[in-house]
Amino acid sequence: VQLQASGGGSVQAGGSLRLSCAVSGRTFSSYTMGWFRQAPGKEREFVAAIRSGGSTYYADSVKGRFTISRDKAKNTVYLQMDNLRPEGTAVYFCAAKSPTKDAYEYWGQGTLVTVSS
Repeated sequence: VQLQASGGGSVQAGGSLRLSCAVSGRTFSSYTMGWFRQAPGKEREFVAAIRSGGSTYYADSVKGRFTISRDKAKNTVYLQMDNLRPEGTAVYFCAAKSPTKDAYEYWGQGTLVTVSS
């Protein structure tokens, strides 16, 4: 089972990026998929999640600017990030968990997003 995150890069404040997370090894259609980030010197924090039925959840810091979505046919989850801010600079990780579990079980390797002012 592998989660492969991609789409990171450098962007100026106010710009946009779209992250992708491709899942291989099994079908994750019933799983909750999430995005987390870890800024330099800080702990990892929750960014967004999407349940199998399509319900979405966001950290207050990204509400209205980030959008999480999933394509079950492609076993891929996306994070559209608009109006990026310098404090959004971090390594972004995708993760997956069974709907019956509290903790995320599977993690991708992370993709770096750098937002310059």
